[in-house]
Amino acid sequence: MTLFRQIYSLLLALFLIIIISISYFQFHATKTFLTQQMASDLNNTSTSLGLMLVPELEAGNPEAVKALIETLFDGGYYQQITLTWLVGGEKETWSNPLEIEDVPNWFISLNLFSPITKETIITSGWTQLAQLEITAHPGMGYNELWKSMSNLVITIFILFLFALIVARISLIWLLKPLNNLSIYAKNIAKRQFDPKMELPKTTELKEVVQAFNLMSAQLKKVFSSLNDEISALRRTNLVDEVSRIPNRQYLVSRLNSWLSETSSGTLFMVKMDWLADVHSQHGYQVRDQTIRLLAQEIQQQLNTLSPSVIARIAAYEFAFLVTDIERDVVNKYLQTLIRTINQEISKAGYTANEKFAIGIAERSGQMNVSDILAQADNALQSAISNNKIFYWYESHEQILFTQVQWRENLISAIENKKFTFRLQPIQVRNTHEVFQKELFCQLTLDNNIIQAGQFMPYIEQLSLGSMLDKCLLETLIQKQLLILNEEPIVINLTHQSLNNTDFHQWLNTFLKNAKWGKKAIFDIPEAAVYSNFETCQTLCNIISNNDACFGIDHFGRQFGSMSYLQKLRPQYVKLDQSFTVNDDNQHNMELRRALVNIAGELNIDVIATGIQNTEQLNYFKSLNIQYYMGFISPPTDVVF
Repeated sequence: MTLFRQIYSLLLALFLIIIISISYFQFHATKTFLTQQMASDLNNTSTSLGLMLVPELEAGNPEAVKALIETLFDGGYYQQITLTWLVGGEKETWSNPLEIEDVPNWFISLNLFSPITKETIITSGWTQLAQLEITAHPGMGYNELWKSMSNLVITIFILFLFALIVARISLIWLLKPLNNLSIYAKNIAKRQFDPKMELPKTTELKEVVQAFNLMSAQLKKVFSSLNDEISALRRTNLVDEVSRIPNRQYLVSRLNSWLSETSSGTLFMVKMDWLADVHSQHGYQVRDQTIRLLAQEIQQQLNTLSPSVIARIAAYEFAFLVTDIERDVVNKYLQTLIRTINQEISKAGYTANEKFAIGIAERSGQMNVSDILAQADNALQSAISNNKIFYWYESHEQILFTQVQWRENLISAIENKKFTFRLQPIQVRNTHEVFQKELFCQLTLDNNIIQAGQFMPYIEQLSLGSMLDKCLLETLIQKQLLILNEEPIVINLTHQSLNNTDFHQWLNTFLKNAKWGKKAIFDIPEAAVYSNFETCQTLCNIISNNDACFGIDHFGRQFGSMSYLQKLRPQYVKLDQSFTVNDDNQHNMELRRALVNIAGELNIDVIATGIQNTEQLNYFKSLNIQYYMGFISPPTDVVF
């Protein structure tokens, strides 16, 4: 029971005790007064009637006696009158039934008034004429007592209602600071640091509020310090000091993560020998300033075309990773890159289209980091040796379908639901029990199974993401996959669905009708959070409002503040695979630990991804991660 209800109940109980006590004493006093009044009236009536009857009794006139008694009796205040003639012994009785108007029978049946009887001997001198016995009628007592108690009860009831309202309003007002303090404390427990609470007027509560404000400020500093620590570690370990863009280490980690995903893309490697001329002619300070301005201009021009990873990987070499875009956009990206470099060359006073070269390699088939870097470097060396501005590494991989064929096949597959599913377990660190299962899909075309890594890039390029997600979610309903599995299932949404407000509305209706509850979990990539936070927040609210859950995928990949975790409050974060590699670099180890700690401070579970062997798992156990996944427990086919 809440404190409000306890105090409220206590006040009401005390009020009821007071009211009952007052009512009891009032009832007892009224009853005693009415009894005494009836006894007094009866005594007076007996005396006066006796005096009135003396002449008639002496005269022996029974008719006159009877007339006098009946006149008195008809007043209705007496229940019974008995007159006994002492001379002759005649006896006569007058009686009234016990009927009382405007008083309920149950009240009369309580027998609150005992019969009051007065006996009198009527005498004349020393002669006894008759015996008069009068019994008072209790009707007046019941009537007056009923009226008095009815008015008292009505008055008390009105006062009680008034007291209820006043007590409730007063307690709400008095306990409002305490209620606000409770909400504030819950927010602190959720690591939501609200502005300082206003100090109440109550001295005791004022001290408590001051203590909570101080505690909130201290915890906020702790979270901010962790956020600053991550930023500092990234700047130290993953950012080139001169250009202030990512360095080679960050590029390699991103390549590792990118090649492990179902994605497509192109890697550009650029060598700028004209920067060496700047160094030899003007010194390293001018060179560094030129590199910094060049990096800023390149970022500004290229990121408007497509989000990409731009890194300085050597003194005069840069790399550009462009993912999930069409070949036409890649060509436009290339032309913009060449134009931007030429502009900076011209500003430095050198000749355009000279002393720089670009090597281009596309992702194809199963590649690792060494493969893609080697292809890009070979293309770069070919461009330099042939004195060309750029060279495109030719892949000998056979093209499965043209873009038009991909569109036809994918639309047909979506409409006819030709997808099959695989589930990969997400396991508990210590017990290895299955915590969740992540859903992967594959496509059957011409009796061939096509993995998601082959068709998903075309899904994004052809803007079929929302269609695919709707198809997969509807298939899950038809196949009752969430019902057949005991564990929750993690669903990855495409980038198009994340930014599509129409899909948001459809998903809201779908989840309300599906009533999956917490068995449905949706992965939100961190890149989408940074690129369009408001849209992602809207989608996360839709998921939460339908009692489903969501988590952040590729956690730690993007540069930026971790404050979005406080606003979105995901159930978990999946550590990016670029952090899975167990190296001995002290900065890398500190960055991993800081990422895990900042999630832990917000009570958010951490899932290590890409775990391939026991050695990797043991390393992440030391970081106190809660769950893990990877090909240490590979996905399995779903059989319906």
